[in-house]
Amino acid sequence: MLKNYYTVKREGNGQQIIQKSRFIGYVRRVESEEAAHDFIQEIKKKHHDATHNCSAYIIGEHDQIQKANDDGEPSGTAGVPILEVLKKQHLKDTAVVVTRYFGGIKLGAGGLIRAYGSTTSHAINETGVVERQLMQGF
Repeated sequence: MLKNYYTVKREGNGQQIIQKSRFIGYVRRVESEEAAHDFIQEIKKKHHDATHNCSAYIIGEHDQIQKANDDGEPSGTAGVPILEVLKKQHLKDTAVVVTRYFGGIKLGAGGLIRAYGSTTSHAINETGVVERQLMQGF
């Protein structure tokens, strides 16, 4: 069992406008794949009219469960960049959904990767990161 690890505070979000497209990042601590799916569905329902609701999550002590979804964006341009931010920040038990409302300007593959990655980082910064430690009770 890990003595300590990093995850996000309970829940939060952040948004940015990039080339007239609105990107909204939602972050939540999740401890099971079912909780991650429920969170993703909740955001998809909330933003049913959005162009895309891309997601990624990492669950488990040793990152056993890692999933990413591009939700209609070109392959590898949305879900994977979100997942990479989670990995680079060494976060565990964390799910992210980035909602995009298209603003009329195509960003290209590189632009999408940067937009989804930066929105994820922004949302995590707005939410806050905590260190969880294993404690022994008496």
